[in-house]
Amino acid sequence: MADRQKIVVVLGPTASGKSTLAFELARRLRGEILCVDSMTVYRGMDIGTAKPSGRDRAEIPHHLVDVVDPDQQYAVARFVQEADQVIADTRARQTPLIATGGTPLYYKALFEGLFEGPQADAPLRDRLREQSNEQLHARLGEVDPAAAERIHVNDSRRVIRALEVFELTGQSITSLQQEWSSGKLRHEAVFVGLNWDKEIINRRINARVKAMMDAGWLEEVRGLLGRYGALSQTAAEATGYAELMAHLQGRMTMEDAVEQTKIATRQLARRQMKWFRRFANVRWLEGQLPMEALLEKVMQRRLE
Repeated sequence: MADRQKIVVVLGPTASGKSTLAFELARRLRGEILCVDSMTVYRGMDIGTAKPSGRDRAEIPHHLVDVVDPDQQYAVARFVQEADQVIADTRARQTPLIATGGTPLYYKALFEGLFEGPQADAPLRDRLREQSNEQLHARLGEVDPAAAERIHVNDSRRVIRALEVFELTGQSITSLQQEWSSGKLRHEAVFVGLNWDKEIINRRINARVKAMMDAGWLEEVRGLLGRYGALSQTAAEATGYAELMAHLQGRMTMEDAVEQTKIATRQLARRQMKWFRRFANVRWLEGQLPMEALLEKVMQRRLE
């Protein structure tokens, strides 16, 4: 008999169809979904984060969606604490749980533990903030190429943290994280992933960005700026939002904003897959398989 307490983790890059697979799996198992995503936690950031619809959430409970307002910070430590509570609750109710979302660091922290590292050094951070994002990222590329590869140039918070760790310890954050990873899981889980040919996933991403724009993404961003004035540092890292804000502020044409969003989303997908490929014991499935075939393969994986 399958272990109902094992979490089924559905991985994949953005636009891979992982949310749809997770939803159909939750239907079949009469389970619930844990969203492992650093952006769907924000209220009002719906279209650009591909947040589950209200209709889907009414049918299947989705946890850790719409947790904070977009002018507030949300960090991985809080996610782990709240996700642990969800896992404990569903386990107590003997309800199957499916975890899916697009933030590799959240998966790693939830299942392998948080990498603490040295304490923050405020004066050092202030000095680093005097430099541009491009300068900081170039410096990171010199001291920790692997981190520079996976951290976007506009993700200044994580770039600064990686540089801070290097300055304080003399070791790259990548090497320290590798030492920290024990391979022992904090929660019992089975992992499946959706794999796509690069050209196909790029086409899916481009089509998705167009669909989001057609659905009113620009008006969503306009409304957020009107209500909050600005997004928090963590919320502003959501792919596409910075580009659309730049357009609304007169710093970028609409055409350029959309094109830059497509490029940034394709880059995000590549970074996600590089992270996910490092996760152990993932059963990779071909994303173009019919849904019923995917479901059968996941159910088989769950029984192993």
